[in-house]
Amino acid sequence: MKPEVSIGVGLATATVVYGIYQGALPPVADVRSLDAHNGDVAASERLAGWTAAAVVAGISLLSRDGTVFILGGSMVIAMSLWHRHANAVNPAEGRAGTAGRGLANATPQVTQDAAPELYSVPMSDDYASVI
Repeated sequence: MKPEVSIGVGLATATVVYGIYQGALPPVADVRSLDAHNGDVAASERLAGWTAAAVVAGISLLSRDGTVFILGGSMVIAMSLWHRHANAVNPAEGRAGTAGRGLANATPQVTQDAAPELYSVPMSDDYASVI
């Protein structure tokens, strides 16, 4: 393909990728307001990524041009990172974090003094006679 046609087809492919992501996922602002690491959003993002990658591969093979693949593939990567980051944002903190970051503070800390029955060791009659 001629360079001016190649770039036009590549940009059109990037636009198709954008449309696939917009159709498969809620707006990024809505994803950021959900709980972090939402499983439904993650599954939808993976579906959109595979669909967009297949479309980019198909258009690239039909056009037999590497520019189409580079522009379309770059758009798939950019849209995937954008939505994955939005899904990782904790709305309470307003920033992205890891999945297990707040779990230590979410679990109640029980000490041996507070609940001795949880930490007691049952003693058998044989063991008690040895002591």
